[in-house]
Amino acid sequence: MEYIITIVVCIVTTIVLKFAFQIKLKSMKEIKKIGYDKKLNEITNKLPENRVVCEKILENLKNDNVSIEESTDKNTLTYYSVITNHIIIANIKDTFTRIQTIAHECIHSMQNRKLLLFNFIFSNIYLLYFLITLILTIVKVIPCSMLQVLILMILGIIYYVVRDYLEIDAMTRAPYIAKEYIEESNCLTKQEIEEVIQNYNILNKMGIPMVNFELITKLFSKVIIYCVIVIIMLNIM
Repeated sequence: MEYIITIVVCIVTTIVLKFAFQIKLKSMKEIKKIGYDKKLNEITNKLPENRVVCEKILENLKNDNVSIEESTDKNTLTYYSVITNHIIIANIKDTFTRIQTIAHECIHSMQNRKLLLFNFIFSNIYLLYFLITLILTIVKVIPCSMLQVLILMILGIIYYVVRDYLEIDAMTRAPYIAKEYIEESNCLTKQEIEEVIQNYNILNKMGIPMVNFELITKLFSKVIIYCVIVIIMLNIM
């Protein structure tokens, strides 16, 4: 019974948070629409190539020890690797958000390295613990227990707090870093700069709550999956 209650609580909390964060399908469509807006893309296409942008932003941040790698694979994400200390730039030249995206990853490269390493290691341990616990429960090596639910919840909360801090910090600062770079480039008019930054702010206003909600959803989804497996195992036994 306690597993069913846990599932219900997780689902209800998720629904409540969805309304609290004002997460709507319309927001997702709006983000994609703005991100690939033809007029905005034409404006940012006046700016240099991604590698040049990244190098200059890193220079502005006084962080010149980061390697830069460009990828032509459309399935590759733009991200900063704390293990190798390099930024991988995906094929994002067709979206006006590329400047803010690069600024976002440059900010990650400036964040506390110990915290970044902790996030990387802990997130993998969290995922590994979830998978191993799930398998061991299914094969009846470990007993079905609310203790595992509690541990998953605690690990999930730690993961959420650290990851949320890192992401929101980068998302909040990225528009300002992007604006600083765009102004220094002298490639755009004042009106064009204002239009680009205004839309960056609109995207962040929708994107930050979505990131929060996504991280919380990942937390609850693991707990729900475990509880469902336990209920199935208890009925089989």
